[in-house]
Amino acid sequence: MTATSDQLLAPLKQYFGFGSFRPLQEEIIRDALEGRDVFAVLPTGGGKSLCFQLPALVRTGLTVVVSPLIALMKDQVDSMRAAGVSATFLNSSLGAGESRERLRGLHSREFKLLYVSPERLLMSGFLDDLKSWNVTAFAIDEAHCISEWGHDFRPEYRKISSLREIFPKVPFMALTATATIRVRADIVKQLHLHEPRCYVASFNRPNLTYRVAAKAGAYEQVLSYIRSRRDEAGIIYCLSRKTSEDIARKLSADGIKALPYHAGMDATARGKNQESFLRDESSVVCATIAFGMGINKPNVRFVIHYDLPKNIEGYYQETGRAGRDGLPGECLLMFSPGDRVKQMRFIEDKTDPKEREIAQAQLEKMIHYAEVASCRREFLLGYFGEKFLGTVAESEADNDARPTEPVNCEGCDNCLAPRQTWDGTLASQKFLSCVYRIREKGSFGVGMNHVIEVLTEAVTEKIRKFEHQSLSTYNIGGEHTRAEWGAIGRELVRLGMLFQNTEKFGVLEITDDGLAALKSRRKITLTKPVAPTEVTHHRAGEIACDEVLFETLRVLRKQLADERSVPPYIIFSDVTLRQMARNYPANDRDLSRISGVGEKKLREFGETFLHAIAKHQATNARQIFAEDSFEKAEPMARPSRMTETVRETLHCFQQGKTVAQISQVRGLKDGTILSHIEEAILAREAVDVARIMDAKAQKEITAALIGYRQASLTPLFEKLGGRYPFGYLRICRALMQMTHAP
Repeated sequence: MTATSDQLLAPLKQYFGFGSFRPLQEEIIRDALEGRDVFAVLPTGGGKSLCFQLPALVRTGLTVVVSPLIALMKDQVDSMRAAGVSATFLNSSLGAGESRERLRGLHSREFKLLYVSPERLLMSGFLDDLKSWNVTAFAIDEAHCISEWGHDFRPEYRKISSLREIFPKVPFMALTATATIRVRADIVKQLHLHEPRCYVASFNRPNLTYRVAAKAGAYEQVLSYIRSRRDEAGIIYCLSRKTSEDIARKLSADGIKALPYHAGMDATARGKNQESFLRDESSVVCATIAFGMGINKPNVRFVIHYDLPKNIEGYYQETGRAGRDGLPGECLLMFSPGDRVKQMRFIEDKTDPKEREIAQAQLEKMIHYAEVASCRREFLLGYFGEKFLGTVAESEADNDARPTEPVNCEGCDNCLAPRQTWDGTLASQKFLSCVYRIREKGSFGVGMNHVIEVLTEAVTEKIRKFEHQSLSTYNIGGEHTRAEWGAIGRELVRLGMLFQNTEKFGVLEITDDGLAALKSRRKITLTKPVAPTEVTHHRAGEIACDEVLFETLRVLRKQLADERSVPPYIIFSDVTLRQMARNYPANDRDLSRISGVGEKKLREFGETFLHAIAKHQATNARQIFAEDSFEKAEPMARPSRMTETVRETLHCFQQGKTVAQISQVRGLKDGTILSHIEEAILAREAVDVARIMDAKAQKEITAALIGYRQASLTPLFEKLGGRYPFGYLRICRALMQMTHAP
């Protein structure tokens, strides 16, 4: 089926309380409704669930959502029911009586959405039931679990592909938040998706701040950090179960409501702790990586990694637990070079040499992230194949030039407070020379640890075997500790003077640039390691509001949630409460214009919240905020989305092709191509708009946009009599934004 914008925006507001879509949501939903297979990579908090929930409301029949996460199933069903949507789940947490009741409802076609685990989906007899339930779509959530190249491979996911044979005409949607290019290709292959429309949103989470702090009395550092964030929810990730329990116990003794969570706990106790966290009864969970993936708690304000994660994928996904509501979140990694030793012990236990090699390469990437002196956001996005241009992308560079200065994301410690540098010429010369001499002596290379052992006069069997104690570089590095030499060596790798060959067991090789630096003795500047300094606040993207009223509404929300035995965010998110505490709605009409207030919630909770706001105003002066407006857009800062697909469209356009020609060549809709042009304009790329629309159209649309403050362009489209496509409106709006941008 084909749906108009009004047909999509109406249920979006009615059930979810939103006036506009997030990036890519509308395109994904339209393709799904047209019966196409869709593969979408959207970041945590980017609105993946809406992509299959809203189509389920618009189309006839049942949408089956496959998820490996029992906690997430219940959470999403609770949210759907609170919004007035008939949804249910089937999993092992239900008793026989509950399961039978829900099965009866499915047979009588009462539900629009069914959440089910892959194990339950393929049980004997269940597939026969599916055939009788008028299934019109399958959504595969956490789709990266199907790939053995993914960081969370689950063998049972591989069996999902058998659904293709049983339901050959039913469209599939696969969704994930974390997937490298290799994993994406594997997902499409393993699920047998038919000519899928693929969408990859930016991996950038602009509302998150990334920081790394050196461990120096780690527990006291964490305690001080949390005490500065009273009443904020957070997760502390630990390497071991024992550490998670120890930290939770210490925090509790120090007055912090903290609970442990790990796979070794009794299932009942683990579930109880999880529920306590979701319901804001405890503020901190100390967990191993077993926690978090299925948690939809939107108001997690900080994530602390007490220990070094084993890979970037896991780190990105775990930090993604913070700021899912679009409000600011902080991600703090506690780092010590000794963490590498801990992780290497686990790696050495692997029996498969290839697995060890891959795991070590992944760990080295994680260490590079912890030690890198440049923008951490740029590093993270680069890992997933995305180029981040930062604020420098908004320079005066033309579309063919690229700025040479380092990017500045204004949201990581290295960009907010760059670390000090030091003259590392002598140290670099010693390290490079040692690598060179070892290779010269034996015509073979060695790994990082062996080079450091030679520099620091170690006496090992390997040094004696290769007679490296006779090298001129033996024992010339006594001024630095082995940990310091490790940091120096890794920085030389990042600077491109050394190459660490992961396909040859991490052997170090001196590059042409490193050899030139060694011979010319040119100055080499190195960066000092991260310090154990106290982390300062960075709250970009926060919604300024009446904090006293916000706290009053938080307490009210908790009371209402407890009465209904659901987490508080099921009632309203922090974003919604903050907009209430900013705009002081006085009636149903005002309240309905707040983001997140749908029709059912307005009927159920409107009077209660309006009464609380009026009562507050009776004894407190109204605060005035800049740009106070009910049409305030969603709080999440808008990331640059100059993805590869946008660049390809821009390249075709700059070659002289028309929008229609590009659509035909790329197999995309005209509207999608126009959205790519919009993104290019917002990234300050040079675009000749006169080739898209004539001067009259541009003038008329621009005039209509003056003073227009709503996020949705539908009213403007209707005001202009539908004479111009939405793509034209978005392009003109982008031009105006860039004209008035600083």
